[in-house]
Amino acid sequence: MQESRFYAYISRMKHIFRWSLMKNSQEESLSVHTLDTAVIAHCLGLLRNRRFGGSCDAQRLVMLAIYHDCSEILTGDMPTPIKYYNPEIKEAYKKVEVIANQKLLAMLPPDLRADYEPLFIHEGEDPELLKLLKAADKISALIKCVEEENSGNREFSKAKISILQSIEEMHLPEADTFIREFLPSYGLTIDELN
Repeated sequence: MQESRFYAYISRMKHIFRWSLMKNSQEESLSVHTLDTAVIAHCLGLLRNRRFGGSCDAQRLVMLAIYHDCSEILTGDMPTPIKYYNPEIKEAYKKVEVIANQKLLAMLPPDLRADYEPLFIHEGEDPELLKLLKAADKISALIKCVEEENSGNREFSKAKISILQSIEEMHLPEADTFIREFLPSYGLTIDELN
C-alpha cells in the first residue's frame, strides 16, 4: 500500500485559525469550531426528532459537521466579508472548495474513498440535513461572538448581530430553540455554571 497523507492533513485543522480580520481575545482553530459545530448539529438533529416531528439522521449530521470545513486545511479560512463580497467571488470560492475537497479525497486509499466522498461532496444529500448543518455552523459562530463580547472584546458586536439575524432568517425551529434554551448559558462564568 502507498502511504496516505489524508489523516495527517485532517490533523492540521488545529493550525488553521478563523476570524483572521478580527482582533480575538482567544484564537479559534478550525478543530475547535468543527467540534462545536458537530455538537450543536447533533443537538439540532435531536431537537428535530424529539420536538418537531422529524426523522433526522442525527449521527449522519454529526459526520457531515466533522468534515464540513476540511477544504480550509488547503484554502485557509476566507473571511466572510471577502467570501460573500459579490456573487462572482462567492461562486469562485465554492469552486476552490470543491477542488480542495477532491484533493483531500484523492489522498485516501481507494478502498476508503467511497466512505468519505458523501461527507465531502453533498450532491444528493438530504437538503434538510444541510440546512441543520448550516444552522449549526452559524450558531457556532454566534457562540464565538458571545464569548468574545463576554471577554470585553467589542470587535465581534456587529458580527454577533448579523449572525443572529441570519439564523433567525433561516426559520428553523430547532435553531430558534437552541438559541432560546442553550445560548444564554454561554454567557455565564464557570462559577455561575456550577
